[in-house]
Amino acid sequence: MKAQVFRGVNQLSYEEVPTPEVAADEVLVQVRVVGLCQSDIKKILYPLYEPPRIFGHETAGTIASIGKDVSGWQVGQRVVVMHHIPCMRCAYCLNDNFSMCDVYKNITTTAGFSPSGGGFAEYVKVPGHIVQNGGLIAIPDDVTFEQASFVEPTNCCLKAVKKAQVQPGETVLITGAGPIGLMFIMLVKYFGGKAIATDLLPSRIEKALAVGAEAAFDARDPQLPSKIHALTNGVGVDTTLLAVPSDKAFFQALECTRKGGKILFFAEFPDEVEIPINPNILYRREIDLMGSYSSSYRLQSMSTDIVFNRRIDVDALISDRYPLKNLSEAVEKAIAPTAETYKILIYPPNGNE
Repeated sequence: MKAQVFRGVNQLSYEEVPTPEVAADEVLVQVRVVGLCQSDIKKILYPLYEPPRIFGHETAGTIASIGKDVSGWQVGQRVVVMHHIPCMRCAYCLNDNFSMCDVYKNITTTAGFSPSGGGFAEYVKVPGHIVQNGGLIAIPDDVTFEQASFVEPTNCCLKAVKKAQVQPGETVLITGAGPIGLMFIMLVKYFGGKAIATDLLPSRIEKALAVGAEAAFDARDPQLPSKIHALTNGVGVDTTLLAVPSDKAFFQALECTRKGGKILFFAEFPDEVEIPINPNILYRREIDLMGSYSSSYRLQSMSTDIVFNRRIDVDALISDRYPLKNLSEAVEKAIAPTAETYKILIYPPNGNE
């Protein structure tokens, strides 16, 4: 089968590799579409993992074969593939910190080499633990593979919104109106909140308004804090979701978030970045700082419902489609987006619907 193999920092090789063989409790899925995620890009561009590996994890496809001990699934079924499933028994899982679970981190879907998601290939193997514990989700007939590929990123964003305890009527500032920021806007609106967005690109500011933001501003606007305070009766937003790894965005969040409010880090910063802060700002204003990483098993059913029942419009997030052989080009587009670049989807050979 064809796959994009990570051979080193910013080195992707479109190669012929063996199709994975399934054990008795495993399932092989033909990848029909896989989303390009910022975490994939980070793994490709930085020396975080030893090569060779096959990345990609926002995967939807068709079951191609099943192990002899697998029940409840049939060849030909259309499925979403969740690349991680926690153990549900460790101290982290018992406290709903599923993304900290060792099983969650270390047992993943694979297309060969060190298991690393495997969606950037024609076929991906789903380990028994994932098959048996909810890692395959049947796609309804009226849902496209493209739409289904959004279940995992929706879960990640939903986890952040839930962790920040966004309530109906609250105002939420979302820094960055890329595909993640736009999804945050949709989810905040779905849960009854009011979203205010910032970005550097005029087209993304317009897009934020188009998908439901109450207001959207240029992040470089020196009057941004005063404008946001004007929209919130002089109080500030209840919560800020940092969807871009920017220290400037963080300091804007401090200016724009009300006393007793929350600031949630969603985007991953470069390791060398350090943000100096006077702790008395947090103490005196009672600002809560928090982080949200990856998905939550607890929210899997809700994420599926939101996507499959079109409670948010994931189609509005798609801007580019690339064949798997052009993954490097897609990565370049993602790191240097044009005015109209949002979510990029990747298609293995014969993967198009």
